[in-house]
Amino acid sequence: MGQVTVTVNGHPYQVGCDDGEEAHVEYLAEYVGKRVAELTASVGQVGEARLLLLAALLIADDLSGLYDRMEAAEKQDGQMPQPDFSALAGLADRLESVADQIEKA
Repeated sequence: MGQVTVTVNGHPYQVGCDDGEEAHVEYLAEYVGKRVAELTASVGQVGEARLLLLAALLIADDLSGLYDRMEAAEKQDGQMPQPDFSALAGLADRLESVADQIEKA
């Protein structure tokens, strides 16, 4: 099993992942870090757990918007999209892992 250390909001977190997925996890953490940086610029440092929750909600909103657009495009073609819920479940698992690590810190 792979493991990678990512930094979000100046704090390092060790995250487990499948072998070979380290670069992808780092990429995802960079995206989350950017969303957290946007939040801290607008609301300041309101606590790690709250920042990560807000970032997760923003990312979920991004995903929801993409699914809405995908559904609208598919309706034009007469087909309904088949969302990849396994990818969402994986993202949720990773976010829960980070949240657990924050609570333990």
